[in-house]
Formats: sequence, C-alpha cells, structure tokens
Amino acid sequence: MGGARSTGAGPDPEGPLLATAFPESAALGALLLARGMTISVAESCTGGLLGAVLTATPGSSAYVRGGVIAYADDVKADHLGVGRHLLVTHGAVSPEVAEAMAVGARERFEATIGVGITGVAGPAASEQKPAGLVFVAVALSDAVQVIRIDEDRGREGNRANAVHVALALCASAIGYVTGDPNGRPDGC
Repeated sequence: MGGARSTGAGPDPEGPLLATAFPESAALGALLLARGMTISVAESCTGGLLGAVLTATPGSSAYVRGGVIAYADDVKADHLGVGRHLLVTHGAVSPEVAEAMAVGARERFEATIGVGITGVAGPAASEQKPAGLVFVAVALSDAVQVIRIDEDRGREGNRANAVHVALALCASAIGYVTGDPNGRPDGC
C-alpha cells in the first residue's frame, strides 16, 4: 500500500472533523436550502477554512457558489473589486475591506449571501494591528453587517473563531431576509 489512501466507499476520515468542530455549518446549509439561498466567500486570514467548513456537508453544492482566498491585497482588488483606496486608507484589516470583500464575493459568484473575512491570524501583529483582530462581513443585496472580533486565541483559534462568527452572522442575516429573528425555517 505504501501510504496510499484508499479510494473505496468507506467513511471519509477527514470529513467528520470539520462537521464536528463546526456543527452550525450543517444547520446553516439547511437554512440556505430551505430558503432557496446561496452563499459565496472571500477569505483572507481564514485561508479557505470557511469554504472547507461549508462544503464539508454532503449536498453543499446546492447552496455554495464558490470562494476566493484573497491573502494578498492585489487579489482583493483584482478578483473581488476591493477599492485600492480602501486598502491604502484603511488597511487590509478593516471593516471597510471586509465589507467590500463580502460584496465582491456575492456579486462575482451571483450568490444571495457573500461573506468577507479579513484579519490578523497571528501569532504576530500585522499592519500595526494586533493578532486576533478580525472583521467578518456578510452582504445581502440590500444590507451589509460587519462584526469586529478583538480576542487573540492563537493562530488556529483566531481562524476557527472567525469561522464560527461568520456562520452565526450568516444565520442572523437569513433571519433578517426572511423576517425570522432566529434565522430558522418555519416550524423548526
């Protein structure tokens, strides 16, 4: 075998890890399906973790449109439409850039909801901004919400926390769109 991974129909040993660590992702997926909504992501400091979490649920292709890992400023500008003036004026780690990333992801992937995450994962500070400073934005066609996270939990903790916040903010946004303050489909 020489370390080769089996391609049989057995359980995926990596799949349950994300589903267990982020159980709210499956719940969000069910909400998106129930409401006929789609989602796209633009990630910087999380490096694709939100996209991986969203797609860990079987059937997620019905609601996940796509995403961009935009670590570099030129990628934020060229692929998401983030204004270079925002990057120069506010820095990549700012609520303005998180909002522009979310809007860019929503528009470019033609999704109902766009999520933008930018921050300093750590362990060191960046742009004179402390590790753990993260901005998460969720964009709908008519509104954008941005949350600031200011707690350093270590690099992996900061990334995971940003994903948890993004998932919760998406559920809240669905509640906003549907008039359900709990963000749940009727009858749940």
